[in-house]
Amino acid sequence: MYKYLIYSTLKAYAKTDKSFHMPGHKARGDFKSKFPVAPMDITELSYSDNLMCPTGVIAKAQKDLAEILGAKHSFILTDGSSSGVLTMMYALSKFGNKVIVPRNSHISVWNACKLFGIEPVIVQGAHDEGVLLPPSSSLIEKLVSNDRTIGGMIVTSPDYFGNVAPLKQYSVILKKYSRFLCVDGAHGAHLVFEDAKKGHAGVYADAWVDGAHKTLPSLTQGAVISCNNDKLLPYVEEGISFFRTTSPSYPIMASVEYAFKYIANNKKLYDSAKVSVASFREKCPIKLYPSEDWTKIVVDFEELGVSSYTAQSILEKKGLYPELADGKYLIFYLSPVTAANDLSTLLAYLTAMTTDKRLKRNFTGRPPMPITARTYSYQYALKQKKELIPINQSVGRMCAKNAGTSPPCVPIICAGELITEGAVRYIMYAGANFGLEGDKIWVVKN
Repeated sequence: MYKYLIYSTLKAYAKTDKSFHMPGHKARGDFKSKFPVAPMDITELSYSDNLMCPTGVIAKAQKDLAEILGAKHSFILTDGSSSGVLTMMYALSKFGNKVIVPRNSHISVWNACKLFGIEPVIVQGAHDEGVLLPPSSSLIEKLVSNDRTIGGMIVTSPDYFGNVAPLKQYSVILKKYSRFLCVDGAHGAHLVFEDAKKGHAGVYADAWVDGAHKTLPSLTQGAVISCNNDKLLPYVEEGISFFRTTSPSYPIMASVEYAFKYIANNKKLYDSAKVSVASFREKCPIKLYPSEDWTKIVVDFEELGVSSYTAQSILEKKGLYPELADGKYLIFYLSPVTAANDLSTLLAYLTAMTTDKRLKRNFTGRPPMPITARTYSYQYALKQKKELIPINQSVGRMCAKNAGTSPPCVPIICAGELITEGAVRYIMYAGANFGLEGDKIWVVKN
Protein backbone atom coordinates (compact mmCIF):
# COMPACT_ATOMS: atom_id res chain seq x y z
CA MET A 1 0.00 0.00 0.00
CA TYR A 2 1.32 3.40 -0.97
CA LYS A 3 1.24 6.17 1.63
CA TYR A 4 0.06 9.69 0.83
CA LEU A 5 3.30 11.36 1.84
CA ILE A 6 2.72 14.98 0.87
CA TYR A 7 -0.86 15.06 2.10
CA SER A 8 0.09 13.49 5.45
CA THR A 9 2.86 16.03 5.96
CA LEU A 10 0.59 18.97 5.21
CA LYS A 11 -2.15 17.59 7.43
CA ALA A 12 0.21 17.05 10.36
CA TYR A 13 1.61 20.57 10.36
CA ALA A 14 -1.57 22.46 9.44
CA LYS A 15 -2.77 22.41 13.06
CA THR A 16 0.35 24.07 14.49
CA ASP A 17 1.48 26.46 11.75
CA LYS A 18 1.12 30.16 12.79
CA SER A 19 1.70 31.30 9.17
CA PHE A 20 4.52 33.83 9.38
CA HIS A 21 5.19 33.05 5.73
CA MET A 22 3.47 33.13 2.34
CA PRO A 23 0.69 32.97 1.18
CA GLY A 24 -1.05 36.12 2.30
CA HIS A 25 -4.38 34.57 3.26
CA LYS A 26 -2.70 33.13 6.41
CA ALA A 27 -5.43 30.47 6.60
CA ARG A 28 -7.44 32.84 8.75
CA GLY A 29 -10.92 34.28 9.06
CA ASP A 30 -13.38 34.49 6.21
CA PHE A 31 -10.90 33.10 3.68
CA LYS A 32 -10.46 29.89 5.64
CA SER A 33 -14.20 29.43 6.02
CA LYS A 34 -14.73 29.83 2.28
CA PHE A 35 -11.64 27.83 1.25
CA PRO A 36 -11.23 24.94 3.72
CA VAL A 37 -8.01 23.80 2.02
CA ALA A 38 -6.29 27.00 3.18
CA PRO A 39 -4.28 25.44 6.07
CA MET A 40 -2.55 23.12 3.58
CA ASP A 41 -1.87 25.90 1.09
CA ILE A 42 1.68 26.70 2.17
CA THR A 43 5.09 27.50 0.71
CA GLU A 44 8.55 25.93 0.87
CA LEU A 45 9.24 25.42 4.57
CA SER A 46 11.62 23.32 6.64
CA TYR A 47 9.13 20.47 6.80
CA SER A 48 7.45 20.73 3.39
CA ASP A 49 10.40 20.19 1.01
CA ASN A 50 10.98 22.14 -2.22
CA LEU A 51 9.64 21.07 -5.62
CA MET A 52 12.52 22.81 -7.41
CA CYS A 53 15.16 20.77 -5.59
CA PRO A 54 13.39 18.07 -3.57
CA THR A 55 15.27 16.05 -0.99
CA GLY A 56 12.50 15.09 1.42
CA VAL A 57 8.83 14.22 1.20
CA ILE A 58 8.41 15.45 -2.40
CA ALA A 59 11.44 13.49 -3.56
CA LYS A 60 10.01 10.34 -2.00
CA ALA A 61 6.60 10.98 -3.55
CA GLN A 62 8.11 11.46 -7.02
CA LYS A 63 10.08 8.23 -6.64
CA ASP A 64 6.86 6.38 -5.85
CA LEU A 65 5.12 7.96 -8.85
CA ALA A 66 7.96 6.88 -11.13
CA GLU A 67 7.52 3.33 -9.84
CA ILE A 68 3.78 3.40 -10.57
CA LEU A 69 4.26 4.97 -14.01
CA GLY A 70 7.13 2.73 -15.07
CA ALA A 71 9.51 5.67 -15.43
CA LYS A 72 13.15 6.25 -14.63
CA HIS A 73 12.28 9.77 -13.50
CA SER A 74 8.94 11.46 -12.76
CA PHE A 75 8.31 15.10 -11.82
CA ILE A 76 5.13 16.58 -10.38
CA LEU A 77 3.64 19.53 -12.27
CA THR A 78 1.22 22.02 -10.74
CA ASP A 79 0.84 24.06 -13.94
CA GLY A 80 -1.12 21.52 -15.94
CA SER A 81 -0.02 19.26 -18.77
CA SER A 82 0.78 22.30 -20.91
CA SER A 83 3.94 23.01 -18.91
CA GLY A 84 5.00 19.43 -19.55
CA VAL A 85 4.34 19.75 -23.27
CA LEU A 86 6.45 22.92 -23.42
CA THR A 87 9.19 21.05 -21.58
CA MET A 88 9.16 18.12 -24.02
CA MET A 89 9.19 20.41 -27.04
CA TYR A 90 12.10 22.34 -25.56
CA ALA A 91 14.00 19.06 -25.13
CA LEU A 92 13.25 17.97 -28.69
CA SER A 93 14.47 21.33 -30.03
CA LYS A 94 17.98 20.39 -28.85
CA PHE A 95 18.12 17.52 -31.36
CA GLY A 96 16.74 19.13 -34.51
CA ASN A 97 14.92 22.21 -35.75
CA LYS A 98 11.89 20.20 -36.88
CA VAL A 99 9.39 18.08 -34.96
CA ILE A 100 6.65 15.87 -36.41
CA VAL A 101 3.36 17.36 -35.18
CA PRO A 102 -0.05 15.77 -35.86
CA ARG A 103 -2.66 18.39 -36.71
CA ASN A 104 -4.80 17.53 -33.69
CA SER A 105 -1.98 18.51 -31.30
CA HIS A 106 -2.84 20.79 -28.40
CA ILE A 107 -2.30 24.53 -28.68
CA SER A 108 0.66 24.28 -26.29
CA VAL A 109 2.59 22.30 -28.94
CA TRP A 110 2.12 25.08 -31.47
CA ASN A 111 3.05 27.71 -28.90
CA ALA A 112 6.26 25.78 -28.24
CA CYS A 113 7.07 25.79 -31.96
CA LYS A 114 6.79 29.56 -31.92
CA LEU A 115 8.83 29.95 -28.73
CA PHE A 116 11.71 27.69 -29.78
CA GLY A 117 11.78 28.35 -33.52
CA ILE A 118 10.70 24.77 -34.31
CA GLU A 119 9.29 24.04 -37.75
CA PRO A 120 6.34 21.66 -37.24
CA VAL A 121 6.21 18.90 -39.82
CA ILE A 122 2.44 18.72 -39.85
CA VAL A 123 0.91 15.29 -40.40
CA GLN A 124 -2.72 14.34 -40.68
CA GLY A 125 -4.40 10.98 -40.40
CA ALA A 126 -7.62 9.70 -41.89
CA HIS A 127 -11.07 10.72 -40.71
CA ASP A 128 -13.55 8.52 -38.90
CA GLU A 129 -17.05 9.97 -38.74
CA GLY A 130 -15.71 13.52 -38.59
CA VAL A 131 -12.93 12.73 -36.11
CA LEU A 132 -9.29 13.11 -37.09
CA LEU A 133 -7.32 9.91 -36.45
CA PRO A 134 -3.60 9.55 -35.67
CA PRO A 135 -1.27 9.52 -38.71
CA SER A 136 -0.05 6.20 -40.09
CA SER A 137 3.30 4.83 -38.98
CA SER A 138 4.35 4.46 -42.63
CA LEU A 139 4.03 8.22 -43.06
CA ILE A 140 6.20 8.81 -40.01
CA GLU A 141 8.91 6.49 -41.37
CA LYS A 142 8.84 8.23 -44.74
CA LEU A 143 9.42 11.60 -43.05
CA VAL A 144 12.22 10.66 -40.64
CA SER A 145 14.06 8.54 -43.20
CA ASN A 146 14.34 11.52 -45.55
CA ASP A 147 15.03 14.40 -43.16
CA ARG A 148 17.89 14.41 -40.66
CA THR A 149 16.76 17.73 -39.18
CA ILE A 150 13.69 16.13 -37.56
CA GLY A 151 14.49 15.67 -33.87
CA GLY A 152 11.47 13.55 -33.08
CA MET A 153 7.71 13.43 -32.81
CA ILE A 154 5.12 14.57 -30.31
CA VAL A 155 1.70 12.96 -30.40
CA THR A 156 -1.50 13.26 -28.38
CA SER A 157 -2.68 9.89 -27.09
CA PRO A 158 -5.43 9.30 -26.24
CA ASP A 159 -7.14 12.23 -27.92
CA TYR A 160 -10.33 14.01 -26.90
CA PHE A 161 -12.47 11.33 -28.54
CA GLY A 162 -10.61 8.40 -26.99
CA ASN A 163 -8.50 7.38 -29.99
CA VAL A 164 -5.19 5.80 -28.98
CA ALA A 165 -2.23 6.38 -31.28
CA PRO A 166 -0.11 3.43 -32.54
CA LEU A 167 2.66 4.25 -30.08
CA LYS A 168 4.45 0.92 -30.46
CA GLN A 169 4.84 1.38 -34.22
CA TYR A 170 5.92 5.00 -33.80
CA SER A 171 8.47 3.98 -31.19
CA VAL A 172 10.02 1.24 -33.34
CA ILE A 173 10.40 3.61 -36.30
CA LEU A 174 11.77 6.54 -34.33
CA LYS A 175 14.28 4.37 -32.48
CA LYS A 176 15.39 2.89 -35.81
CA TYR A 177 16.38 6.38 -36.96
CA SER A 178 17.65 7.55 -33.54
CA ARG A 179 14.80 10.02 -33.00
CA PHE A 180 12.66 10.64 -29.93
CA LEU A 181 9.01 9.93 -29.19
CA CYS A 182 7.24 12.31 -26.82
CA VAL A 183 3.60 11.81 -25.88
CA ASP A 184 1.06 14.32 -24.65
CA GLY A 185 -0.88 11.89 -22.48
CA ALA A 186 -2.92 14.62 -20.82
CA HIS A 187 -6.11 12.60 -21.32
CA GLY A 188 -4.69 9.19 -20.46
CA ALA A 189 -3.15 9.16 -16.99
CA HIS A 190 -5.56 6.39 -15.96
CA LEU A 191 -4.27 4.00 -18.64
CA VAL A 192 -1.29 3.09 -16.47
CA PHE A 193 -3.78 0.99 -14.49
CA GLU A 194 -4.86 -1.06 -17.50
CA ASP A 195 -3.63 -4.64 -17.75
CA ALA A 196 -0.03 -4.47 -19.03
CA LYS A 197 -0.52 -0.67 -19.05
CA LYS A 198 -2.24 -1.05 -22.42
CA GLY A 199 -2.38 2.27 -24.25
CA HIS A 200 -0.32 4.09 -21.64
CA ALA A 201 2.26 6.48 -23.07
CA GLY A 202 4.99 5.36 -20.69
CA VAL A 203 5.26 1.90 -22.27
CA TYR A 204 6.86 3.31 -25.42
CA ALA A 205 7.65 7.02 -25.04
CA ASP A 206 11.03 8.59 -24.31
CA ALA A 207 9.20 11.32 -22.41
CA TRP A 208 5.52 11.81 -21.69
CA VAL A 209 2.98 13.77 -19.68
CA ASP A 210 0.16 12.30 -17.60
CA GLY A 211 -2.65 14.78 -16.93
CA ALA A 212 -3.73 13.52 -13.53
CA HIS A 213 -6.55 16.03 -13.13
CA LYS A 214 -8.36 15.02 -16.31
CA THR A 215 -9.11 11.37 -15.55
CA LEU A 216 -7.93 10.71 -11.99
CA PRO A 217 -9.01 12.13 -8.60
CA SER A 218 -6.69 15.15 -8.59
CA LEU A 219 -7.14 18.90 -8.36
CA THR A 220 -7.18 20.83 -11.63
CA GLN A 221 -3.69 21.60 -13.03
CA GLY A 222 -2.21 18.48 -11.45
CA ALA A 223 0.05 16.51 -13.81
CA VAL A 224 3.28 14.52 -14.05
CA ILE A 225 6.06 14.56 -16.64
CA SER A 226 8.23 11.45 -16.90
CA CYS A 227 11.36 10.52 -18.82
CA ASN A 228 12.86 7.17 -19.76
CA ASN A 229 15.68 8.40 -22.01
CA ASP A 230 18.97 9.50 -20.47
CA LYS A 231 19.88 11.62 -23.53
CA LEU A 232 16.67 13.58 -23.22
CA LEU A 233 16.65 13.83 -19.42
CA PRO A 234 19.03 16.84 -18.93
CA TYR A 235 16.90 18.94 -21.27
CA VAL A 236 13.66 17.76 -19.67
CA GLU A 237 15.02 18.82 -16.28
CA GLU A 238 16.13 22.16 -17.69
CA GLY A 239 12.78 22.69 -19.37
CA ILE A 240 10.94 21.97 -16.14
CA SER A 241 12.94 24.73 -14.46
CA PHE A 242 11.78 27.15 -17.18
CA PHE A 243 8.09 26.32 -17.32
CA ARG A 244 7.16 25.17 -13.83
CA THR A 245 6.24 27.88 -11.35
CA THR A 246 8.58 28.68 -8.45
CA SER A 247 5.48 28.95 -6.22
CA PRO A 248 3.81 25.57 -6.70
CA SER A 249 0.50 24.76 -5.07
CA TYR A 250 1.03 22.24 -2.29
CA PRO A 251 -2.62 21.09 -2.35
CA ILE A 252 -2.26 20.36 -6.09
CA MET A 253 1.02 18.53 -5.45
CA ALA A 254 -0.58 16.44 -2.73
CA SER A 255 -3.55 15.67 -4.96
CA VAL A 256 -1.33 14.46 -7.83
CA GLU A 257 0.42 12.00 -5.55
CA TYR A 258 -2.95 10.98 -4.08
CA ALA A 259 -4.51 10.44 -7.52
CA PHE A 260 -2.10 7.75 -8.64
CA LYS A 261 -1.63 6.12 -5.26
CA TYR A 262 -5.34 5.99 -4.47
CA ILE A 263 -6.08 4.02 -7.65
CA ALA A 264 -2.96 1.88 -7.19
CA ASN A 265 -4.19 1.06 -3.69
CA ASN A 266 -7.75 0.45 -4.85
CA LYS A 267 -7.47 -1.30 -8.21
CA LYS A 268 -10.87 -2.96 -7.69
CA LEU A 269 -12.43 0.51 -7.86
CA TYR A 270 -10.89 1.00 -11.30
CA ASP A 271 -12.10 -2.37 -12.54
CA SER A 272 -15.58 -1.79 -11.14
CA ALA A 273 -15.87 1.56 -12.91
CA LYS A 274 -14.90 -0.07 -16.21
CA VAL A 275 -17.66 -2.69 -15.74
CA SER A 276 -20.22 0.06 -15.08
CA VAL A 277 -19.16 1.93 -18.21
CA ALA A 278 -19.30 -1.24 -20.30
CA SER A 279 -22.85 -1.82 -19.08
CA PHE A 280 -23.78 1.76 -19.98
CA ARG A 281 -22.40 1.31 -23.50
CA GLU A 282 -24.43 -1.86 -24.03
CA LYS A 283 -27.67 -0.21 -22.92
CA CYS A 284 -27.28 3.25 -24.48
CA PRO A 285 -29.98 3.61 -27.16
CA ILE A 286 -28.10 6.37 -29.02
CA LYS A 287 -25.15 5.65 -31.28
CA LEU A 288 -21.73 5.91 -29.63
CA TYR A 289 -18.43 6.76 -31.26
CA PRO A 290 -16.10 3.71 -30.96
CA SER A 291 -13.68 5.19 -28.42
CA GLU A 292 -10.73 2.99 -27.50
CA ASP A 293 -10.54 4.67 -24.10
CA TRP A 294 -13.32 3.64 -21.72
CA THR A 295 -13.30 7.00 -19.88
CA LYS A 296 -14.63 8.82 -22.96
CA ILE A 297 -18.30 8.33 -23.80
CA VAL A 298 -18.94 10.08 -27.11
CA VAL A 299 -22.64 10.18 -27.99
CA ASP A 300 -23.50 10.76 -31.67
CA PHE A 301 -26.79 12.66 -32.07
CA GLU A 302 -26.85 12.72 -35.87
CA GLU A 303 -29.11 9.67 -36.30
CA LEU A 304 -31.49 11.08 -33.69
CA GLY A 305 -31.69 14.28 -35.73
CA VAL A 306 -30.98 16.46 -32.69
CA SER A 307 -28.17 18.95 -32.28
CA SER A 308 -25.84 17.93 -29.48
CA TYR A 309 -26.01 21.56 -28.32
CA THR A 310 -29.72 21.03 -27.68
CA ALA A 311 -29.01 17.79 -25.83
CA GLN A 312 -26.36 19.57 -23.80
CA SER A 313 -28.85 22.25 -22.76
CA ILE A 314 -31.44 19.66 -21.71
CA LEU A 315 -28.96 17.71 -19.61
CA GLU A 316 -27.48 20.78 -17.95
CA LYS A 317 -30.94 21.78 -16.73
CA LYS A 318 -30.93 18.41 -14.94
CA GLY A 319 -27.49 19.09 -13.44
CA LEU A 320 -25.57 16.84 -15.86
CA TYR A 321 -22.70 18.76 -17.44
CA PRO A 322 -20.88 17.07 -20.33
CA GLU A 323 -17.28 17.86 -21.26
CA LEU A 324 -17.93 19.03 -24.82
CA ALA A 325 -20.63 19.54 -27.43
CA ASP A 326 -19.81 20.20 -31.08
CA GLY A 327 -23.18 19.89 -32.79
CA LYS A 328 -22.78 16.21 -33.71
CA TYR A 329 -21.16 14.72 -30.60
CA LEU A 330 -21.67 15.10 -26.88
CA ILE A 331 -18.62 13.95 -24.93
CA PHE A 332 -18.72 12.76 -21.34
CA TYR A 333 -15.48 12.41 -19.40
CA LEU A 334 -15.42 9.67 -16.79
CA SER A 335 -12.86 8.42 -14.29
CA PRO A 336 -12.28 5.49 -11.95
CA VAL A 337 -14.36 7.30 -9.33
CA THR A 338 -17.39 7.85 -11.58
CA ALA A 339 -20.37 6.46 -9.68
CA ALA A 340 -22.55 3.75 -11.24
CA ASN A 341 -25.64 5.66 -10.07
CA ASP A 342 -24.55 8.73 -12.03
CA LEU A 343 -24.21 6.61 -15.18
CA SER A 344 -27.69 5.20 -14.59
CA THR A 345 -29.09 8.72 -14.32
CA LEU A 346 -27.36 9.77 -17.55
CA LEU A 347 -28.64 6.67 -19.32
CA ALA A 348 -32.19 7.41 -18.22
CA TYR A 349 -32.11 10.97 -19.60
CA LEU A 350 -30.51 9.89 -22.88
CA THR A 351 -33.11 7.15 -23.28
CA ALA A 352 -35.90 9.65 -22.66
CA MET A 353 -34.61 11.81 -25.51
CA THR A 354 -35.12 8.99 -28.01
CA THR A 355 -38.87 8.89 -27.34
CA ASP A 356 -39.55 12.58 -26.68
CA LYS A 357 -41.73 13.69 -29.61
CA ARG A 358 -41.49 17.31 -28.44
CA LEU A 359 -37.75 17.33 -28.98
CA LYS A 360 -36.96 19.52 -31.96
CA ARG A 361 -35.18 17.71 -34.78
CA ASN A 362 -32.68 20.48 -35.43
CA PHE A 363 -29.49 18.64 -36.33
CA THR A 364 -27.29 20.45 -38.81
CA GLY A 365 -24.50 18.45 -40.36
CA ARG A 366 -21.02 19.63 -39.58
CA PRO A 367 -18.86 20.69 -42.50
CA PRO A 368 -16.30 17.99 -43.32
CA MET A 369 -12.94 18.32 -41.60
CA PRO A 370 -10.80 20.29 -44.08
CA ILE A 371 -7.62 18.76 -45.44
CA THR A 372 -5.16 21.56 -46.11
CA ALA A 373 -2.00 21.00 -48.12
CA ARG A 374 1.12 22.53 -46.60
CA THR A 375 2.14 25.69 -48.44
CA TYR A 376 4.68 27.94 -46.73
CA SER A 377 6.60 27.16 -43.57
CA TYR A 378 5.15 27.85 -40.14
CA GLN A 379 8.14 29.91 -39.09
CA TYR A 380 8.05 31.92 -42.33
CA ALA A 381 4.44 32.92 -41.78
CA LEU A 382 5.01 33.88 -38.15
CA LYS A 383 7.77 36.32 -39.14
CA GLN A 384 5.76 38.17 -41.79
CA LYS A 385 3.75 41.33 -41.31
CA LYS A 386 0.13 40.47 -40.67
CA GLU A 387 -3.29 42.06 -40.83
CA LEU A 388 -6.73 41.29 -39.44
CA ILE A 389 -9.48 40.76 -42.01
CA PRO A 390 -13.05 39.36 -41.97
CA ILE A 391 -12.84 35.57 -42.07
CA ASN A 392 -15.43 35.43 -44.85
CA GLN A 393 -12.96 37.39 -47.01
CA SER A 394 -9.92 35.30 -46.11
CA VAL A 395 -10.15 32.39 -48.57
CA GLY A 396 -6.91 32.11 -50.53
CA ARG A 397 -4.93 34.23 -48.07
CA MET A 398 -2.03 32.86 -46.02
CA CYS A 399 -2.87 32.30 -42.38
CA ALA A 400 -0.58 34.21 -39.99
CA LYS A 401 -1.83 32.83 -36.69
CA ASN A 402 -3.29 29.41 -35.86
CA ALA A 403 -7.06 29.32 -35.63
CA GLY A 404 -9.22 26.45 -34.47
CA THR A 405 -11.79 25.13 -32.06
CA SER A 406 -11.71 25.20 -28.27
CA PRO A 407 -12.10 22.77 -26.68
CA PRO A 408 -10.19 20.69 -27.66
CA CYS A 409 -7.82 23.59 -28.48
CA VAL A 410 -6.50 22.22 -31.78
CA PRO A 411 -5.97 24.25 -34.97
CA ILE A 412 -8.05 23.84 -38.10
CA ILE A 413 -5.82 26.18 -40.07
CA CYS A 414 -2.15 26.77 -39.22
CA ALA A 415 0.19 29.67 -39.89
CA GLY A 416 1.71 29.26 -43.33
CA GLU A 417 -1.31 27.49 -44.84
CA LEU A 418 -3.63 29.01 -47.41
CA ILE A 419 -7.10 29.44 -45.97
CA THR A 420 -9.74 27.32 -47.70
CA GLU A 421 -13.51 27.57 -47.86
CA GLY A 422 -13.70 24.32 -45.94
CA ALA A 423 -11.56 25.68 -43.11
CA VAL A 424 -13.71 28.80 -42.84
CA ARG A 425 -16.94 26.76 -42.75
CA TYR A 426 -15.58 24.39 -40.12
CA ILE A 427 -14.28 27.12 -37.80
CA MET A 428 -17.45 29.20 -38.06
CA TYR A 429 -19.62 26.15 -37.35
CA ALA A 430 -17.86 25.54 -34.05
CA GLY A 431 -19.35 26.99 -30.89
CA ALA A 432 -16.05 28.30 -29.54
CA ASN A 433 -12.89 29.33 -31.36
CA PHE A 434 -9.37 30.53 -30.73
CA GLY A 435 -7.10 32.58 -32.97
CA LEU A 436 -9.97 34.77 -34.16
CA GLU A 437 -10.94 38.24 -33.03
CA GLY A 438 -14.67 38.39 -33.40
CA ASP A 439 -15.33 37.44 -37.03
CA LYS A 440 -11.82 38.33 -38.15
CA ILE A 441 -8.67 36.25 -38.72
CA TRP A 442 -4.98 37.13 -38.92
CA VAL A 443 -3.43 36.73 -42.38
CA VAL A 444 -0.04 37.55 -43.88
CA LYS A 445 -0.12 41.05 -45.24
CA ASN A 446 0.03 41.37 -49.03
